[in-house]
Amino acid sequence: MRFGVIGSGSWATALVKILTDNGHRVHWWVRNEASIRHIQTRHHNPQYLSSVYFDTSLLSLSSQVQNVVAASDCLVMAVPSAYTSASLEGLDRKALQGKKILSAIKGILPEHNLLLNEYLNREFDVNLADYFTIMGPCHAEEVAAEKLSYLTFSGLDEALTRELAACFATEYLNTVINGDVYGVQFAAVLKNIYALGAGIAHGLEYGDNFLSVLIANSSEEMAGFLRKVTAHPANYTASVYLGDLLVTCYSLYSRNRTFGNMIGKGYSVKAARLELNMVAEGYNASKCIYLINKEIKAEMPIAGMIYRILWENVNVTIGMKQIEPYLV
Repeated sequence: MRFGVIGSGSWATALVKILTDNGHRVHWWVRNEASIRHIQTRHHNPQYLSSVYFDTSLLSLSSQVQNVVAASDCLVMAVPSAYTSASLEGLDRKALQGKKILSAIKGILPEHNLLLNEYLNREFDVNLADYFTIMGPCHAEEVAAEKLSYLTFSGLDEALTRELAACFATEYLNTVINGDVYGVQFAAVLKNIYALGAGIAHGLEYGDNFLSVLIANSSEEMAGFLRKVTAHPANYTASVYLGDLLVTCYSLYSRNRTFGNMIGKGYSVKAARLELNMVAEGYNASKCIYLINKEIKAEMPIAGMIYRILWENVNVTIGMKQIEPYLV
């Protein structure tokens, strides 16, 4: 199978590492020509996970997304959700026909308020049967360090999902499969929102006891939302749901936790975004989920308050105080 990777951030770089470690040739879309030259001559990404060195004989790099799409059978989408539609600009509507799409995007496209599969179906006629996801508690930095991690691959076709998962299995990465394509995507969106809340609590100097209660209740709130948006039966304590929530809320690698911590310490949203200098998916996701939940009508006091703190300028101390009565 010929793989194409769309994106050149830390997660995209980690996925290219996994594929090339397994001997797969990768067509890699890197927007910046200077970065392409650096990777070709110095064998590592100058901006992200620079400790990872590539066998460049396995890489075909291009700044033209059309070239990568045309050369690939399976496209791994690994750009921040806010930049996804811009990354695909210029593609013909039929450019993705016959391709398998593997989404590593943990967010909702904010300008459309759609999951990636919904957007690709609307704009490129991509069928859900050709769409797969790669999610789970797996930080790019730990993949770079080859620390044991797990990824969950989801798709409607179990055999093909298993085949794709096998391409990513290494000594440092175990793969799991399930069929909950919608559920795992929404779980990945929600865990980023709750990680913002965990960061806010940490910034306000709440203790570990409160944080554990907040995360436990966030897990239950997430499960309630997922039960409303997907009919697929799932074990919400599995790694792709609860596991990813826990690591995103607790890990120092978590940019969403870091962003929330800044808000808790008194940074404005604008200042926190400038200081972080990376995309915290939970920021846009909090608004997207707030709007989606107007139709779903799940009980979401935690996610709702995080939205109001970030988007409606609710005082962070008062907002967290108002969450407390909902926690059990």
